[in-house]
Amino acid sequence: MSQLQTLSVTRRATGIAQVAMARPAVFNAFDEVMIAELDAVFAELGADPAVRVIVLAGEGKHFSAGADLKWMQRASAASREWNLDDARRFAAMLSRIENCPKPTLARVQGAALGGGVGLACVCDIAIAADNASFAVSEAKFGILPAVIGPYLTNAVGKRQALRLALTTTRIAAPEALAIGLVQQVVALDQLDAAIDATVKELLVGGPNSQREIKALYARFEVGEVTPKVRELTAQTISRVRGTDEAREGFAAFLGKRPANWISE
Repeated sequence: MSQLQTLSVTRRATGIAQVAMARPAVFNAFDEVMIAELDAVFAELGADPAVRVIVLAGEGKHFSAGADLKWMQRASAASREWNLDDARRFAAMLSRIENCPKPTLARVQGAALGGGVGLACVCDIAIAADNASFAVSEAKFGILPAVIGPYLTNAVGKRQALRLALTTTRIAAPEALAIGLVQQVVALDQLDAAIDATVKELLVGGPNSQREIKALYARFEVGEVTPKVRELTAQTISRVRGTDEAREGFAAFLGKRPANWISE
């Protein structure tokens, strides 16, 4: 991995990689450089067979203040073409994280604002400290949460997403939990333990089965289960049942031993 300017990446022997946004002086606000580095790092870790789980974190007191305002100020003075290319790079980075074949966790403490909320939404699981707060604040600056909008809507539903975007209200961790923006809230001093507990649960599942789950569930929509969807699910499970990982999983269960992907 090349020299990083805005991120710190650490790996554990158990297959866990933590990607920490490392601009605490500006509350981990992101700009063109961090966007490019997040995209590249998640591409590399997602393709690395030694990595099982990726944790996205922010150094210091806050998870992420969203877009760096100096970056946004530069954008407001740039051409339409420059802004379109810039927005496409941001959209590609969020898609990269959401479509990462490995399970992803957001470790959220302090403030998550604007695009920082988007980063929490694109991770599979978001665990927040009880001091966390969330605001979709773009309208305060005369812009809108466009690129993060689909991910926010998928996480909390359209009406809650509209409320957050239109009012720019800041909500505390308990409300974020209630509307589905995060899936767990713990005391700040228990945040790492909660992350570790979820990682331990994730490591029990087969890496190929988790990759298949993410790919299949990305194609689901809330609503009618149509014949096309039923056929997709039947085709998927029939194919996966014949894999080496599936044979090992059943053999391990029947043999009352850990599967070969579980570290002792």
